[in-house]
Amino acid sequence: MTIKKLNLDEDKARVAKLYKFENDALDEGYKFIAGVDEAGRGSLIGPVIVGAVILPPNLYLEKLNDSKKLSPKIREKLYDEIISNAVSVASVAVSADEIDTLNVYQATLQGMIRAVNCLTIQPDFVLTDAMRPQFNNKIKSRALIHGDSLSASIAAASIIAKVTRDRLAQDWGKDFPGYGFEKNSGYGTREHLAAIEKIGFTPIHRKTFEPVKGMIRQKFQPSLF
Repeated sequence: MTIKKLNLDEDKARVAKLYKFENDALDEGYKFIAGVDEAGRGSLIGPVIVGAVILPPNLYLEKLNDSKKLSPKIREKLYDEIISNAVSVASVAVSADEIDTLNVYQATLQGMIRAVNCLTIQPDFVLTDAMRPQFNNKIKSRALIHGDSLSASIAAASIIAKVTRDRLAQDWGKDFPGYGFEKNSGYGTREHLAAIEKIGFTPIHRKTFEPVKGMIRQKFQPSLF
């Protein structure tokens, strides 16, 4: 019992530190602080999912952290707790077509703006994980390197985005068997790349990402030699 209590206290102290940037903004007079993060930028398929979350000040969410550092089971539990307790939550999908048109970085920036605009309560301060979208002039923003490990709001947004995209990947795995999407979420694993070589690419593959880009180029501009 003593060890469990100590671990819980340590986790509460760790999570409390994640509110430093949110509390700094509150001290400066801002009222609603949102965190924004994405999932799927490095995937070869489907949309990037962007999450935006406004948490109540200093809400304790057990094991809250960067979604990449959490097991799927803990991410799912935290997802439900964030949905239940947040002041406002939004997620948007930035399509593969938009990614191919704008490039993944610019498309993700647009997705972050849309996610913030979809919040039912508009924030006056936004924390982002490294990226710097141009929000309207009523919103102050701050980009934090490794923000999903430093800010409670960004960590919460990363969980919303990651769980949402992983759930979509389960459907993609059923729709396009053989690529392992349900396990790799479309990232370039050995199984996924081998399937592209053997089966070809799918309608949800991003056409400007290799190896699909090279396959398309080869198909329409074959070598003359």
